Amino acid sequence: MSVMRRSLLVVVSAVTAVVMGAGSGTAVAPAPGTGTGAGTGTRTAGTGAPGTAGAAAPAPIAPEADLAHHGQVVLGDGQLHVWVGSENHGPSGLPDATVRLDFSVPLAPGQEVPPVCLWGGDRTVLCRTGELRAGGRARGVALGLRTLGTPAEVVVDVDTAWNGGASDRNPENNRHRVLAPATGDPYVF
Repeated sequence: MSVMRRSLLVVVSAVTAVVMGAGSGTAVAPAPGTGTGAGTGTRTAGTGAPGTAGAAAPAPIAPEADLAHHGQVVLGDGQLHVWVGSENHGPSGLPDATVRLDFSVPLAPGQEVPPVCLWGGDRTVLCRTGELRAGGRARGVALGLRTLGTPAEVVVDVDTAWNGGASDRNPENNRHRVLAPATGDPYVF
């Protein structure tokens, strides 16, 4: 694995950890004497107790983007071909995103993947989408992989590993599980 790909893997892993940690939902107890007891009024999230100075500022709102992945999987004679394209239904654009492909069968070691992709494990490939304008599509990425042996079928799980910190109210269109029997036929997601 080249130094550049290792560096990219470290960056993607670090960003994924930061994004996942940011949404942990850890609660903070109110400070003593801020009037949050019974009979002091209603407390609104992020505004502090009624009548107190120095109320907490509301948390910044993440941009909203509806990321979707579509493509196809073909398996035949131990050859696995995957094409995946990503699009952003908006309303905000994304500077970049990462799609994760997890395979149910072992893949032959030492295979090259396109420059926008890197190995995330012996059965996982991570690929950058590049910039996605609101209402825009990214160029798709094609993977030609060899499996260990000649499996009768493969299951490919497709998901977003990182979306630039945007909120996505419709994650169902970027998560797919594709069963591809070894028929040589394309199975679309």
